[in-house]
Amino acid sequence: MTGHVVIVGAGIVGVSTGIWLRRAGLDVTIIDRAGPGKGTSHGNAGVLASVSMVPVTAPGLIRKAPGMLMSRDFPLFLRWSYLPKLAPWLVRYLANANDSDTRRIARDLAPIVTDSVSQHKSLVAGTDLEHWVTESDYCFAYKDRAAFDADAYTWSLRQDAGFLPELIEGRDVQDYEPNLAQTGLIAALKDHGFIRDPGGYVAGLAEHFAEAGGRIVLAEVKDFDLTGGQITAVETTKGRIDCDHAVLATGVWSRPMMQKLGIRVPLESERGYHIVFEDAENGPSRPTMIASGKFVATPMAQGVRCAGIVELGGLEAGPSNAPLALIRRQVRDAYPNMTARNEIEWMGHRPAPSDSLPLIGQIGTTGVWTAFGHHHIGLTGGPKTGRLVAGMIAGQPTNMDLAPYAPERFRT
Repeated sequence: MTGHVVIVGAGIVGVSTGIWLRRAGLDVTIIDRAGPGKGTSHGNAGVLASVSMVPVTAPGLIRKAPGMLMSRDFPLFLRWSYLPKLAPWLVRYLANANDSDTRRIARDLAPIVTDSVSQHKSLVAGTDLEHWVTESDYCFAYKDRAAFDADAYTWSLRQDAGFLPELIEGRDVQDYEPNLAQTGLIAALKDHGFIRDPGGYVAGLAEHFAEAGGRIVLAEVKDFDLTGGQITAVETTKGRIDCDHAVLATGVWSRPMMQKLGIRVPLESERGYHIVFEDAENGPSRPTMIASGKFVATPMAQGVRCAGIVELGGLEAGPSNAPLALIRRQVRDAYPNMTARNEIEWMGHRPAPSDSLPLIGQIGTTGVWTAFGHHHIGLTGGPKTGRLVAGMIAGQPTNMDLAPYAPERFRT
């Protein structure tokens, strides 16, 4: 197949799509206003979390949410002034907080995330980027067996997807993770991994894409030109770029572009926070989810990154103080002996569709393709998504049912 493909967005999804399209022999341009790996693809826990197919909207969320929001120690925050704008999305989001929908969403997310490590390895195979993908256990630390048992519903869904943890208890916990405090049980999952510098990784992938003949343009996309219902060009702040296909992979910023195409996607920002503890000592030796605080501590090249807050508050407001304060309290409790040279704060926007499923596929027969909406599992599912979209554009068959991710599901 021949033709020019324009990809809007240079995060992990967009760059992965570009690499696979170049390998299929297509002419590809990636457009991004900031540059590769500068946004949400930089700010995450770095975990290739193959087990992360269970949505936040589990049964009981509606009943528990008020207490979560009122607790200073629970990692869920809401900017109350934003609630009127949030309400329509929130109603649709909470409507999925039941057993039937949770199981459906988990089944549909599983094909996107469960083979994350192998997908990343395929993406970097034969390049000088292979060292970025670090295989490791992914651990969930609980204060005791009762706390682990309280998560039985979530673990049952993970088991349905093929993930059964090794349980480490008692004195064995300290042998396994000696710097953890007050932890009675670790649920360790094999066949996982992490990226030691997510932003640097995506930037490196973009360099590989360019070396393979792809083009990267720093510009802002303003509109699509659909002459006769078919994409013919992308209009940018640096002029018109003709194309035969376009891929929209700009995360939460995809919503206004989708409106131009006649689809109002119920998409909100899941505002995420992290703190990098530079040159940290006495921290985790592998990615570890501290279950009591719902945050992940990951050893990275720069230090230990601790991430995991959810704040609902839109795109316009700046960072809040309370989420960062909570991360610091949680880290002190989990790793009381950890020291660091400096701390770096980050807040970014993760794209959250109301049904917790990404949008992957073509909009009608327009030649415009969607590849966004991965909530907090974009790094995990990005390479698989990019490979799927590239394959569809290149006319390659897939054995996956892509109907659950169809962007047309939001057309009214």
